[in-house]
Amino acid sequence: MIAETLAGFAGLAAALHVSSAALTAWRYRGPAPVALPAKPPLVTLLRPVCGLDTHDAETLRSSFELSYPNLEIIFCAAVEEDPAVPLLRALIADYPQARAQLLIGEDRITGNPKLNNLQKGWIASRGEIVAMADSNLLLPRDYIEQILATFRPDTGLVTSPPVGIRAEGIWAALECAFLDGFQDRWQLASDSLGNGFAQGKTLAWRRDVLEAAGGLVALGRDLAEDVASTKAVRAQGLKVRLTRQAFTQPIGRRSFGPVWKRQLRWARVRRDGFPALFAAEILLGPFVPLFALIPALGWGTAALALPFLALWYGVEVAMNRVAGWPARRIDIVAMVLRDLLLAPLWVATWRSRGFEWRGNALAPGQEAKA
Repeated sequence: MIAETLAGFAGLAAALHVSSAALTAWRYRGPAPVALPAKPPLVTLLRPVCGLDTHDAETLRSSFELSYPNLEIIFCAAVEEDPAVPLLRALIADYPQARAQLLIGEDRITGNPKLNNLQKGWIASRGEIVAMADSNLLLPRDYIEQILATFRPDTGLVTSPPVGIRAEGIWAALECAFLDGFQDRWQLASDSLGNGFAQGKTLAWRRDVLEAAGGLVALGRDLAEDVASTKAVRAQGLKVRLTRQAFTQPIGRRSFGPVWKRQLRWARVRRDGFPALFAAEILLGPFVPLFALIPALGWGTAALALPFLALWYGVEVAMNRVAGWPARRIDIVAMVLRDLLLAPLWVATWRSRGFEWRGNALAPGQEAKA
């Protein structure tokens, strides 16, 4: 009986893997909808900066090349000495036709430095929709149109996970494997089934919904603003929806240490915000289902292992190719490495709840403190 149950679990895991990949690939069956409203509302694009990453000159410039006609752009830096400030001043000068401004200063409304940086921009914004986008996200020209096309009467927030692209080396490919085939796939598939949840790279709010929730202060009540955003929207009887196709983030070169720390930080955010769902993450990937077949197949499991893994990763590679996500040989190696790291990552996540982000220590129960 136990052997049959474990074999059934392996079959269920494989079915979920295939179905989640199919749901994700289906979203890429054609161009994302970009119809412009008859009367385009004023939209505010808020972009916080903190330092400069390799591709930030490109990703920040993409803010000025959007096609939406009724847009104001507000950049937020905590201090004048931030390395991104000279770049932003130069970009604003290069695009005099854009309604763009740079605000400097920090309002310590929470223990979350990103929210503290954004607060002045939120106060200055005038848009009916306020789209907050991290500085390392590469915005397509129709970024705003895709967001507006996703809103429905029951939508309080539109969001999107980042798709890692342009990875240089195995550790950068590992970062993409975690982002794309793991986090993005499950998030997009969940949204396809009507259960969307927020991702902090892009948070496009209806102004009235965030104001009703208590403003940015309310987003500091959890370890991360995306978890708090999901809870705030659902508390008002509204839904979080994802754009049909995700936006991209150039990755560049990475080393293993920062990649591991980043995945550990995000895992602890998931554990703190949705512990029951995170507890099930240990079952993801092909290796636990494969080991579950041993009681039923014994030594026959070894003969099945290679075709099982080939099918498993073949499905992910096919999904990536349909979506236009990375699917090179190095990316396939990174997928396997990612799945081998899932168990140690899961164990490490349970050992502690807090983490350090950009020099700021965050822990449950401390997030909302100024």
